[in-house]
Amino acid sequence: MLGEAHLTDAAVESPGSAVVQSCDGVPARVNIPVDIAAGIPVDIAAAVVARLRSLHLTVAVAESLTGGLLASSLVDVAGSSAVFRGGVVAYHPDLKVSLLGVDADLISRCGVVNPDVASAMATGVAARLGCEVGVATTGVAGPGAADGVDQGRVYVAASVRRDGCSRVVVRELTVGGTRAIVRRSATYAALALVGSLLASAEVTR
Repeated sequence: MLGEAHLTDAAVESPGSAVVQSCDGVPARVNIPVDIAAGIPVDIAAAVVARLRSLHLTVAVAESLTGGLLASSLVDVAGSSAVFRGGVVAYHPDLKVSLLGVDADLISRCGVVNPDVASAMATGVAARLGCEVGVATTGVAGPGAADGVDQGRVYVAASVRRDGCSRVVVRELTVGGTRAIVRRSATYAALALVGSLLASAEVTR
């Protein structure tokens, strides 16, 4: 096993920079564009697609609060069909269990906005859609809190399995702003995370 890393305690005061604890060669800073409300820049998804193609890997996504934005960002890139297998929008908790294999007891104990749920979503969608790479989002877009979790609390996860080895990384974000900003920031952060994971020495060697 390559190991599992949870990157936590990120803070996005507003669209700008998110600082996360560094871990195992995956950069711990993600810069959210200040104009993220206007849309997700295509270049970050294009970089992920190019990296996947160069490594001969395929990807699937599992989305909750982003509701298809992550999948849409990837398929906006010309040539993404070579690497993008598909996605699951599992908005309700029971679908995270039935479609993605997230443990029902974990959701019962911790709720769906949880790093272990994000990790299980990423690995689950990769396994079910026959991919080496999985990416997942879960969180509260707002307006307001949900199930005791504040608006803007987000977990993004990325997993990769290659040559019999596997690795999962998870980041926690606290995003300020509107529902649209939270959802787009989560999408951008998920793309940045999988891009960083794919660029790490343990994956590329």
